[in-house]
Amino acid sequence: MRKKDISVDRAPNHGDERAASPVAAVALDFPDGHEVPAHSHHRAQLLYALRGVLVVGSASGQWVVPDNRGLWIPAGVEHWTRMVGDVQVRTLYVEPDSAPHLPRNCCVLAVSPLLRELILAALSISGDVTPDSRDGRVLGLLLDELREDPVLPLHLPLPAHPRLRALCQAIQLQPGASGGLADWARRANVDTKTVQRWFFRETGLTFGQWRQQARLLAALERLALGDSVLAVALEVGYSTPSAFSAMFSRQFGRPPSDFQRPRQPIRP
Repeated sequence: MRKKDISVDRAPNHGDERAASPVAAVALDFPDGHEVPAHSHHRAQLLYALRGVLVVGSASGQWVVPDNRGLWIPAGVEHWTRMVGDVQVRTLYVEPDSAPHLPRNCCVLAVSPLLRELILAALSISGDVTPDSRDGRVLGLLLDELREDPVLPLHLPLPAHPRLRALCQAIQLQPGASGGLADWARRANVDTKTVQRWFFRETGLTFGQWRQQARLLAALERLALGDSVLAVALEVGYSTPSAFSAMFSRQFGRPPSDFQRPRQPIRP
């Protein structure tokens, strides 16, 4: 892990320390596969992937955050993070009461060119900041740009029901498995109607919708590692790359090739 810059927040994970300004920015670089274990912050957090892909999980679900996207995490929410590819993270720690419009739930946000530049500018701000100073105006505009819309469909809800959660984890490990609802219900030793009822009650999605989202988010990870669209399509259960590309584009608004990265050289 390579630490680039750090603002006034010296202890983001512990205690009741308050930053001198409503926003503190940190820049960190991580290698592929690096994991940050479960933790929480007393302030809200925006994880912004300048490069690479972040996989972030909490008790309620999992998010896949490609580059030029940000994950908003409210204060006190325990979460873990895994890096896919070499990742450059720019993190904001935000006082929860610093703006009334800040999102109340975890969500993935689009990062506009303006917000991107404000995040980068915040890295050089430290110490006491007054609202009428240049730095104060930069941070004030940054807070204005942190808005929930548009929320991107990069979230996979995870159920609390232990048997359904185990089934979901098995699907995530085998996103390309060809079995249908009846096959997965049989694995859980329950009937199909029960599984459908569990899925909708626990996730708000049908089995088919949940599995499709799991496959597409798994595809995002593989594309970030440099796998070809053809290989990814087959790996996550699509018979043709065209069918995969059509579904991917419909869900995320961009073709899979936009998220594909050159394959990283194997380190000795």
